[in-house]
Amino acid sequence: MGGRERGEEGNCRVMVVLHVFTFTGEYLQISLAKASCQVAIKELKSWMTPQKVSTNITVFPSSAEIVPEPLGAALIISAWNYPFLLSMDPVIGAIAAGNVVVLKPSEVAPATSSLLARLIPQYLDNSAIRVVEGSVAETTSLLEQKWDKIFYTGSGKIGRIVMAAAAKHLTPVTLELGGKCPVIVDPTVDLEVTARRIIAGKWGCNNGQACISPDYIITLESFAPKLIDALKVTLEKFFGKDPFQSADLSRIVNFSHFARLTRLLDDPKVSDKVIYGGQRDEKRLIIAPTLLLDAPMDSLIMTEEIFGPLLPIITVQKMEEALEVVSSLPKPLAAYLFTKDKKFERQVVASISAGGMVVNDTAIHLANHHLPFGGVGESGMGAYHGKFSFETFSHKKAVLYRGFMGDLMVRYPPYTTRKQKIVRCLLTGDFLGLVYALIGWNS
Repeated sequence: MGGRERGEEGNCRVMVVLHVFTFTGEYLQISLAKASCQVAIKELKSWMTPQKVSTNITVFPSSAEIVPEPLGAALIISAWNYPFLLSMDPVIGAIAAGNVVVLKPSEVAPATSSLLARLIPQYLDNSAIRVVEGSVAETTSLLEQKWDKIFYTGSGKIGRIVMAAAAKHLTPVTLELGGKCPVIVDPTVDLEVTARRIIAGKWGCNNGQACISPDYIITLESFAPKLIDALKVTLEKFFGKDPFQSADLSRIVNFSHFARLTRLLDDPKVSDKVIYGGQRDEKRLIIAPTLLLDAPMDSLIMTEEIFGPLLPIITVQKMEEALEVVSSLPKPLAAYLFTKDKKFERQVVASISAGGMVVNDTAIHLANHHLPFGGVGESGMGAYHGKFSFETFSHKKAVLYRGFMGDLMVRYPPYTTRKQKIVRCLLTGDFLGLVYALIGWNS
């Protein structure tokens, strides 16, 4: 079977899991993984090249450089929502950096897991990369082993378990988690473009089942009706009057997640807040795109990460209040702002702490390999993509080179008062004091 056929098979396996449509299955996963490979192949020589750095008078004469080296054995535990991309993208960085890898794909995406377990041994060095399939027991057993690096993508709950296991061996971890990603919309925006881009980032990304999907919108109370109308019109244009008939909406991954989303919708605090959508088909695991207006901040939908097709809209009296709302919640993996007001843009970028931020769009920052992709606080730690993947799986080794000339005797006992003065001036960069000390003057 040739490469083209393998790609088509992979696309089919990816689509089986969530009834993911071709754009998400092929473009967002296989194409992005292929792009990561191409970047690594093109840039690897420069990434591996030791970086020359300056030295100072304290270690004169000398030269210095930073040498990247592999961490060793890496464990990569991937997620189910983009099972191919979230498995292969970190693997590319790990093997580019020279590590050996054990990949544990998500058992919630069994079709992709079995595909990776079958194809990776055929096309990659089996002595350098292995795939371990299984569920909780297998993952637990893997976490009990000593690793030089653990890279985990998933929920904060499991992230804490991974970190606790890593701590037993002092293993460094990268945690790609999630959180409630806000979308701040002010009245200066182009409504049609804003609506399209919010919908693409929310329902176009696996029907909201993505860590960077917009989780809630904040806008002015006076502007909310216009924004809501634009969202409704565009949703109908994209997915039709009956979204259940749309081929462009992914299913909810399983009955457990369907029940979780149903619980968010059936919360008495938001049962009367649904202004659009809300239809559900449990047998087909489909929930229609749903808008809610002014869900209470203490409701389940505003205290938990949604990870699905539900989108609350929170209204405020002043745009500055939007910053207070975002800051009151844990730091998100991504934050989005729509505005034409450059002053407000600068204020938001400076004020909101998030893993990443996009102005006047959603989700597309992950496609730029020149940007690090990762969280902060409860949305994760560490980053990858492009060179940042190589660095995540590398140790930056500091190397200082010296010859046998220029051996200053002041560093050797006995430590006279004069020697102490010279050493102190060398360490603090006090050149005038150094001159005084060398010629015996008091500074």
